[in-house]
Amino acid sequence: MVGATLQLKMLLLPVWASMLFMGFLSVVGMEPTEGAKSDSDYPPNTEPPPSSSASNCSEMTLKLEFKTKTVEHEYIIGFTGYFSAKARRLYISSALRNAGDQALEWHIVPRENPAADFPSDFELVHIRLASPSSLLTLEDHPYIKRVTPQRKVFRKLKYVPSPEPSAPCNATRGTQSWQSSRTFRRTSLSLSSGFWHATGRHSSRRLLRAIPRHVAQILQADVLWQMGHTGAGVKVAVFDTGLSEKHPHFKNVKERTNWTNEKTLDDGLGHGTFVAGVIASMRECQGFAPDSELHIFRVFTNNQVSYTSWFLDAFNYAILKKIDVLNLSIGGPDFMDHPFVDKVWELTANKVIMVSAIGNDGPLYGTLNNPADQMDVIGVGGIDFEDNIARFSSRGMTTWELPGGYGRVKPDIVTYGSGVRGSGMKEGCRSLSGTSVASPVVAGAVTLLASTVQNRDLVNPASMKQALIASARRLPGVNMFEQGHGKLDLIRAYQILNSYKPQASLSPSYIDLTESPYMWPYCSQPIYYGGMPTIVNVTILNGMGVTGRILDKPIWQPYLPQNGDHIDVAVSYSPVLWPWAGYLAVSISVAKKAASWEGIAQGHVMITVASPAENNSEAGGEMTSTVKLPIKVKIVPTPPRSKRVLWDQYHNLRYPPGYFPRDNLRMKNDPLDWNGDHIHTNFRDMYQHLRSMGYFVEVLGAPITCFDASQYGTLMMVDSEEEYFPEEITKLRRDIDNGLSLIIFSDWYNTSVMRKVKFYDENTRQWWMPDTGGANVPALNDLISVWGMAFSDGLYEGDFTLADHDMYYASGCSIARFPEDGIVIAKNLKDQGLEVLKQETAVVEGVPILGLYQTPSDGGGRIALYGDSNCLDDSHRQKDCFWLLDALLQYTSYSMTPPSLSHSHSRVPPPTGTDKPLPQRLEGNHLYRYSKVLEAHLGDPKPRPLPACPHLSWAKPQPLNETAPSNLWKHQKLLSVDLDKVALPNVRAYRPQVRPLSPGESGAWDIPGGIMPGRYNQEVGQTIPVFAFLGAMVVLSFFVVQLTKAKSKPKRRKPRIKRPTYLQQQTTTTTTSGKNPTV
Repeated sequence: MVGATLQLKMLLLPVWASMLFMGFLSVVGMEPTEGAKSDSDYPPNTEPPPSSSASNCSEMTLKLEFKTKTVEHEYIIGFTGYFSAKARRLYISSALRNAGDQALEWHIVPRENPAADFPSDFELVHIRLASPSSLLTLEDHPYIKRVTPQRKVFRKLKYVPSPEPSAPCNATRGTQSWQSSRTFRRTSLSLSSGFWHATGRHSSRRLLRAIPRHVAQILQADVLWQMGHTGAGVKVAVFDTGLSEKHPHFKNVKERTNWTNEKTLDDGLGHGTFVAGVIASMRECQGFAPDSELHIFRVFTNNQVSYTSWFLDAFNYAILKKIDVLNLSIGGPDFMDHPFVDKVWELTANKVIMVSAIGNDGPLYGTLNNPADQMDVIGVGGIDFEDNIARFSSRGMTTWELPGGYGRVKPDIVTYGSGVRGSGMKEGCRSLSGTSVASPVVAGAVTLLASTVQNRDLVNPASMKQALIASARRLPGVNMFEQGHGKLDLIRAYQILNSYKPQASLSPSYIDLTESPYMWPYCSQPIYYGGMPTIVNVTILNGMGVTGRILDKPIWQPYLPQNGDHIDVAVSYSPVLWPWAGYLAVSISVAKKAASWEGIAQGHVMITVASPAENNSEAGGEMTSTVKLPIKVKIVPTPPRSKRVLWDQYHNLRYPPGYFPRDNLRMKNDPLDWNGDHIHTNFRDMYQHLRSMGYFVEVLGAPITCFDASQYGTLMMVDSEEEYFPEEITKLRRDIDNGLSLIIFSDWYNTSVMRKVKFYDENTRQWWMPDTGGANVPALNDLISVWGMAFSDGLYEGDFTLADHDMYYASGCSIARFPEDGIVIAKNLKDQGLEVLKQETAVVEGVPILGLYQTPSDGGGRIALYGDSNCLDDSHRQKDCFWLLDALLQYTSYSMTPPSLSHSHSRVPPPTGTDKPLPQRLEGNHLYRYSKVLEAHLGDPKPRPLPACPHLSWAKPQPLNETAPSNLWKHQKLLSVDLDKVALPNVRAYRPQVRPLSPGESGAWDIPGGIMPGRYNQEVGQTIPVFAFLGAMVVLSFFVVQLTKAKSKPKRRKPRIKRPTYLQQQTTTTTTSGKNPTV
């Protein structure tokens, strides 16, 4: 797999991943604050008191805790289609009868909700004394798709007054606190509370101040209101905590439904009311679409509990009610949670435009939440009112496609999510922050936009996303994995949507590896001959229909005047575009003739998308759309071997699908390793540092047998969890003998600790344990054993100084064996393994942590080992060790031994490791289930056959002897719509009231509509009337002057051209009588 991974293939993945304790329904809610207590200061059915300074407005900090567990004996049985309750019961009864288990007890759990009277595609069943074979028998039934456990979700929302002094509603407030949106709080982790309560990376951070103003007016929704568009006729669903029946802010609540086990429809928490207010409030803190049909889905109880089955039922009901727009402010990293992901696909396939928060796990990269990271969903990130990306907003890329491919661009769009005002639970307003604030902002805008389109058949998830991203305003100095396509521009989106014709488009719409910083990381490193192909994963949006296909094959057309023949292009793509989208993976490489050439090369890829014509009377009729993907790259001569570093991505594993624990065991809020371990996600800072030092870093997404070692100076293996093929071990040894060097940053691996961080799964009645430690130390030891090297199963942490640099060792291992002629550095560290296992503290002296070795073969490479990778990892780095990486690369690439290490007072004799056995693999681990190397066997898992190396089929070029466009971004226009020709009607734009400045406050905030100096003019309809008025005054003045001159002149005048008779009569009559003549 070279390109993107086809999403439909996810349906074939094992279902056991859904049993993991992670759960999907993590709340991407308002900003949580560190240290939230389990007991709320307010009863669950009451609203926090408003600010003392204003009775109708308050700004609150929202504290959040989240946890989830499986429900004992309850299973969700998914069917292949929609069936009646009677048919579902017959299928289940038949399947369990075939199991032949006499002790089996089961019954269908009643679901009393509005969807109970309709056919359904799942059933909730209580099964006691169920053996694994019984569950497998259920899945053997032809109409049963899968069996997954029922999940119970706990979400604690606690509103507390802001710690700052009270201020009026329109005062500068915006106090924000931040931590991960998924606390991963699990009581079954078995570690002592004192250990897990240690302070981790997630500490409270202050955001920039922001004025809580009406976000709908800032985005100029009032311009569309005065044109008569207010969301009428559009059905918008809010999946949250409900809404009070007589809330004064809402006038068109079409339906309130309760999907919980509580007998109420009201909101006892305020979260759902706030979200609904941003979308459709009609007064005070105005929403975008006050006349829209609001459908409230109450899926959380007042105790903040929900179940997976509640969501599935509610989703089915939303399809039945033909909902147009759905806001979902939940998310999580598990893109393999099949029941949820499948249902999201089904929703969008039924033309439901889903808007979802991208996550609150920024500023880290690779922290996107599902379902916002799906191609068919509009994923929304957050900015503040100064147009800065909010620190809490999650960053891309997507990690579905790793290691063989490359992630997609997400979020799709960003908008205000910091200090936004919304409706209070009973009345009044409050200001909150988070990407779940930004999500209803876009959902409200989408609802308003949909109401402006006369032909509603044109509005679908693809066409709406096309309009939003094509009209978005790009933020300067921000890359595409932070802002997506830019900031929401409601008016430009209206212009595009009302000139829209069904078509296909691309996201991103062009590839420019020279554009900085927007095209980061592509713009950060030029390409050259012999390097790994650069992969760009482009999303195809198909506005013509829910399903489509690519006709023939994509065509590569290089521009000869712009040296397009100096690059080779290979393309892979989705065989089916469903729902509404697919992928186009473009691999770019440098042709051999450009090995020593430097310059810019350009070309474009052309694809044609076809979709069935829904309204075409002719059988087999299709609509087609052809789009171009411009490509522009910078080529440099191939760098010397010493400057080229290869990053091993193939042997990095992460959640999902398996339980891979964090490398730093003190990360109580984030115990899973889920950021991708890629140089452009959680190792981004390390990559940027290496580039600044002049190194060229490439990524290996295939086995070690698939690269030419003679091209590279150093191979880096950091935090590797995967096993190694025997052929890989043999090749690496040969490569190092021939001059390749190796740097390994390991992590902890201790089977006793791994058993300690296990958790109990109530469905299988089994203990789930990590499938590896922080790294797969036994596999690494197999790799380096030929040189007499090995890591231990010790687990250490502590602060120390090395070469005048402050260092922190976070849950790392030690070196157990090392050649006697090598260099070994040791430090005194705390025994963290003892602390985890026995809650005791001890300091171990002389722990070997760093080793440097020159292999004995003539011209052989060098090896460097270090026992901890946390100092390179952005996820939980406390003190970086980039200086150490520089020193190690100087050693491996140039054979320059750093004096600060070779003459260090911490140098010790290399350990022999004969006094203690080396770490062994955890007995009974399930790594083979998702390993690319291992496969199940009757005994222990054994290596699979070595896969073939990826082979790219380079497209045959069709050269063009024409000049390429100079500006690829501005050259690309959706449907070739010229926004300058799509004028708005001349309406009187609403001008918000401007309050006086507070002491020390920036005057930029008081520019109406939130226009910032130096930004584009967003006030459509305000500038033109001003110039028209001034022009009219000039013309009137001219006529007044001329009239005055005519009256003051004498009767005798110089001869001039004879005027027409009727004009002379007009002048005479006007002068003498002052009356208008009749012509």
